[in-house]
This record gives sequence, structure tokens and C-alpha cells, in this order.
Amino acid sequence: MQAIVYHDNKDIRLEEVPEPVPGPGEVKLRITGTSICATDIEEWQFGPLWVQHGSPNALTGKQTPLVIGHEMAGRVAELGEGVENMSVGDRVAINTILTCGTCFWCMRGQQAVCPNMAVAGFMADGGLAEFMVWPADHLVPMPDSISDVEAPLLEPATVAVHGVRRSGVKPGDTVAVIGCGTVGLLTLQAFKAAGVRVIAIDVRELSLELATQLGADEVVNSRDEQAAASRILELTNGIGPDIVIETAGAKETPRMAIEWTRRGGTVLLIGIYSTKPEIDFNSIVGTEKTVIGSVATSPGDLEAAVELVAGGKINVKPLISEVVPLGRAIEDGFNRMLDPNKKVFRIVIQPGL
Repeated sequence: MQAIVYHDNKDIRLEEVPEPVPGPGEVKLRITGTSICATDIEEWQFGPLWVQHGSPNALTGKQTPLVIGHEMAGRVAELGEGVENMSVGDRVAINTILTCGTCFWCMRGQQAVCPNMAVAGFMADGGLAEFMVWPADHLVPMPDSISDVEAPLLEPATVAVHGVRRSGVKPGDTVAVIGCGTVGLLTLQAFKAAGVRVIAIDVRELSLELATQLGADEVVNSRDEQAAASRILELTNGIGPDIVIETAGAKETPRMAIEWTRRGGTVLLIGIYSTKPEIDFNSIVGTEKTVIGSVATSPGDLEAAVELVAGGKINVKPLISEVVPLGRAIEDGFNRMLDPNKKVFRIVIQPGL
């Protein structure tokens, strides 16, 4: 079968690899779509950071070279021994996170920070292939109201749902989202589904227009940082947002998130950083702000994301910029995502096009 294989920094290849065989408790999936994430691009250009490299993963035994792609969905093609809760042909969303279930953190319900974690596409073969195998108990049935092209975006929608749950948001809160890329726009919608007021912040007018379309109550262009800070205060009666979510992953945006959050408020960091931001910690201590990190997902997040997308509370369609065949994933997917002036949110790769 064809697959995009990560070998090393700036070295990904379209290769012919053997089709995987499901073991006991596993399912072989025919991949119906995989979207390319900014993290995939960062791993390609600056990694391996998350990709297992140099030694096998403790849970999966995998290391480079391995198949990348962590935002995918599929259709059941074959059942491994002992799998009884699904049938060949079922459409499923994929919980891409494997955890050990026995460590200090797993035993306390904090699976997202399991030190033994393995993620499909990073520590196990992922979805940029014609087939993959995955544990049956990590698959969630997907309704027909979610199309094959939309389905890969359930993974970043799950990241957004996890962030909402981590934030401690309450009715009546005002929330600001910095960064209106794919994850930011999904986070915006997840907070709107929670019933709160959302201010969307970005430097790109295209992103702000889409934020308005997807339900933002207010939008602020942050190209002029001082003007943006003044506008945010104006929109919050001089107080500041209760929660500011940073999804951009840029060097200065964590500082901006902390500065723009109201006294006693909460900063939620979802972005993945390839640089090391500098923070004045007195701006946190002196104002009793809470800073929370949010990564990956916890049990129940994917199920909630499926329900929100299926019910129209989260709309992923405007975030799909193009659909590309697997054989052109590098030329028309990865290379295009490198363009700093790209007008692209997610490119979905589909085998068999």
C-alpha cells in the first residue's frame, strides 16, 4: 500500500509499505481521509520533536521510520481476534491517543499527561496511508451526517473540546481566542456551544471573517498590539476577558494572552511552540491569574466532539481548503502548507482519489 513515511528531519517519503495486519483486539481500517496539521509540518521541518526517534516507544514498539498523520477517520476493513462490538464497513472516528492505564496519572483520570502515551502518527503508524490498524476500544461510531472529508477534523475538534473542559468556563463568562487557525476556530465554536461570549483575535482579516461566520461575537485584529489591547478592554467594560485561549503557538502570543486576561482570570494554552516565549511571571503572580496547559485529549472528549459536529454545533466544512490524493500529499499538501502566505486551513488527503 502507499503511505507517507517519516524518516528524519525534512525527510518524508511516499513509499510502498506492507498492509498492516490487525492483532487481537485491533481493527484494520481503510482510511477515508487524513488532514495535514501544522504539527505535521513542524515535525517535518524542525523535528523529530514528537515523532518517536532513536528508541522504540514503550507502548507500541514503534520508532522512525513510521507512517505519519494523526487526524484521520476510516471504515472498518477487517476485525482482529476478539473484536465483537463492530462490523466490517462501519465508519469510525479514531481516538489517536494510547495510554498505559496503570501510571500515577492514568489512575487519577489525567490520561492526557500519561508519560507512556503513544499517539498515532508520532509514536505509532498513522493515517497518511491506505490502511492502518488500531485498538477497537479506541474507535467511536460516526454518523452519516459527518462526511468522509469532514471526519478527519474530529481530531482537532476533540482538542478544542478538551480545552473547554480544562478551562473551567462558567455561564456568563467572556472568552477570547488568540489565533484563528483551524484549532482556534474549532475552539471558538466549542466555547460557543458552552453558551459563552467569544472574542476572536487574529492578524489575518480572512481568519477574522471566518470567525464571524462561525459565531464569534466580536473580532479584533491584533496586528497593532496596543490598539488590540485597548479594543479588548473596551469590549469587556475595562475589565478584560475571563478566559483567554492561546492557540497560535507564536513566540509573543502567550505573553499577550497573559496580559489581556482580566485580574484573577484564566489563561489556557493550547498552541504548540517551536520557540521559547519569554514571560514576566510577576504579571501572573501579582494579578492572581491561572495559567493552564491543555494538550491531547481525555476519555469522552472524542465522543463529545462527534456529537457537536454531527449536531451542527461545530462546523468543520469551511476549514477544509482542499482535498488531495495520497499520491500527491507531499507536493500538493505538505509543500503548500509551507507557504507563509497560504490561505489554507486544512488540506485533507484521501487515498484512492
